[in-house]
Amino acid sequence: MIEQNLQRVSKRIEQACLTYHRPAGSVSLLAVSKTFGPETVRAALDCGLRAFGENYVQEALDKIQALSDVRAQLQWHLIGPLQSNKTRVVAEHFDWVQSVDRLKIAQRLSEQRPEALPPLNVLIQVNTSGEDSKSGAAPAEVPALARAVAALPRLRLRGLMALPAPTPDEAAQQRAHHALKVLFEQLVADGLALDTLSMGMSADLEAAIAEGATMVRVGTALFGSR
Repeated sequence: MIEQNLQRVSKRIEQACLTYHRPAGSVSLLAVSKTFGPETVRAALDCGLRAFGENYVQEALDKIQALSDVRAQLQWHLIGPLQSNKTRVVAEHFDWVQSVDRLKIAQRLSEQRPEALPPLNVLIQVNTSGEDSKSGAAPAEVPALARAVAALPRLRLRGLMALPAPTPDEAAQQRAHHALKVLFEQLVADGLALDTLSMGMSADLEAAIAEGATMVRVGTALFGSR
């Protein structure tokens, strides 16, 4: 099932790149494996997937341990909210944190990243929809936060991530993604060396690619409903 689903998702990404004049291979796929067990991740690895996104720290750590024999082949991304008391284990075990939304979290990750590991890749999560229930920094806060995070040792600021409110309206999807794209371009114009715009999921990856996504986070379309 995963292999067939991966083929379908890959075709959607390829077609969107063609439609919106994006270079082939310019959009990477993050497989969102939350709530699926290590055996599912192992099966996805066998199909060629390498990057996996997790929302919950303890669930992810259990999988990382269960898959320790293939750790070198896997890239683990934390995409869910991160509390201060979990930063050490995340700094020690993850390759990316996409949900940095305040300087305190970034500082702790920087301090706790082991010297033996490469710098931790981080994205700043932006609350583009302004919903109180959503995690993420307010857009107006992002420029100062990005400069501060980029200056921290043991971290590498790669770009921005957002999780807009879901809507079936593709025009509304594109507007939400466009807001993140504009912010990203402003940061690059200000001199930050960013290369990653993480936006778009199973239902709206085409709209995200249209607005410049370099990474789409797909779970349901790969693994089925949770």
